[in-house]
Amino acid sequence: MSIGHPKSETSEEPITGINVTPLVDVSLVLVIIFMAAAPFTVIAGIKVLESQTGIATGKVSASDNVTVKIDINDKITVNDQPITSHSTQDLISAIGRALLKSKDRMVIVSADDKNKVGQVVNLLDSAKQAGALKVAIMKNDSTPAPVKGPKRGNRNRS
Repeated sequence: MSIGHPKSETSEEPITGINVTPLVDVSLVLVIIFMAAAPFTVIAGIKVLESQTGIATGKVSASDNVTVKIDINDKITVNDQPITSHSTQDLISAIGRALLKSKDRMVIVSADDKNKVGQVVNLLDSAKQAGALKVAIMKNDSTPAPVKGPKRGNRNRS
């Protein structure tokens, strides 16, 4: 039944118009939800910059930076000095003492592939709490290269 035409209700006319009101309502509700949620998606985090070739030209040498390493056995060293206590406060104070000697207050955190992400994030947080202005992440070179097995397909077939 169409509006404005006094036809009977048992008319066999198909409904050809699409009702777009529900589509518009849902779209507007989604826009309002995204507008309300957008400020919450911007959270404070740690900025990680990718290294670029030649970027260190004329900059402070790596020996002037603070290096924090964690190995597979969870041993932490700050500038090659082992941290005996696993307390976060001792780690922050050790990094803070090392940062006093650093020119650009940069901390380089290096870890092995086997270390858990939580451990590395804990080191990054400790470095920021100790007063680091820049933080870099490196991979430890102490892991051995994978051993390659014999090549397949070189069998002698007679």
